[in-house]
Amino acid sequence: MITKLGTFDIDLPVFLAPMAGITDLPFRRLVSRFGAGLVFSEMVASKAMVAETRRSLRIVKSSDDEPLMAVQLAGCDPEIMAEAAKLNEAMGARIIDINMGCPVKKVTSGMAGSSLMRDLSHAAKILKATVEAVSVPVTLKMRTGWDDDNRNAPELAKIAEDTGIQMLTVHGRTRCQFFKGAADWQFIGEVKDAVDIPVLANGDIQTRENAAEALRQSEADGVMIGRGSYGRPWFVAQVAEYLKSGTRLADPDREAQQAVVKEHYLDLIKLYGEHVGVRVARKHLGWYGQRLPGGEAFRSKVVRMDDYRQVCDEIDQFYEDVELKESA
Repeated sequence: MITKLGTFDIDLPVFLAPMAGITDLPFRRLVSRFGAGLVFSEMVASKAMVAETRRSLRIVKSSDDEPLMAVQLAGCDPEIMAEAAKLNEAMGARIIDINMGCPVKKVTSGMAGSSLMRDLSHAAKILKATVEAVSVPVTLKMRTGWDDDNRNAPELAKIAEDTGIQMLTVHGRTRCQFFKGAADWQFIGEVKDAVDIPVLANGDIQTRENAAEALRQSEADGVMIGRGSYGRPWFVAQVAEYLKSGTRLADPDREAQQAVVKEHYLDLIKLYGEHVGVRVARKHLGWYGQRLPGGEAFRSKVVRMDDYRQVCDEIDQFYEDVELKESA
């Protein structure tokens, strides 16, 4: 299990994945409070970071409630990636993560994200430039390859290690799979065998048992949880305790969940402003409710509301009436 990353101690080998539109400051703050070894920012474009756009600065904004947070950068130009990394280090970033796994077309069409797995020589230039630009640890997130005929993650992993990358995360799908099919945790083991630096397994970790099985098949040093955390900021901590001791921590009780949802909602309004915040929060409210009785009716109501005060009242009403059941 991973216990160190650069000079940082890693208490829990379970991390929160970088997710666009999800892992903003309010969500990361909650996950950190429950317990996570490391949390990642949303992916930020290196060009936007260098230009210091309002959105890029909001993405990398951190707080004292996050014991350890990594900023994830995406881009295709080594010099711009290096400059963006330096800017983030100057702003207090303690870890820089490089995205070579995003499958979204608007990212890959610009020769960033997982498209870099099709040009390993250029990927190496980006890795080298970024590592040399900063003194903080630099990590890399990738997929197993571009498609089934080009699963070259072990090769990229070795290149990354040679350029000074200190940790790898592998999502167990190719870019062309997007999120279809099953994550290949066993193939992640081939990446682990190729390098001596820590490797994390990512993809399809929706239950505690998924996490344990991902580690068994991959022999990885930890896991990174993405979509499994939707509506469950406490799930990362539950997985960590299960892997550590076999204990199944219960979900927060009704009052505690109500308080978490209200806090999350109001923090989103504060971060984005009411007009945008109300809309950003809708997906989160849907995820909070989806595992609970009456959750679909709750979602149907709140997605039609534009007044955040009305939404707060609806949250209170929903949790006063709901009967909780244990999640996976």
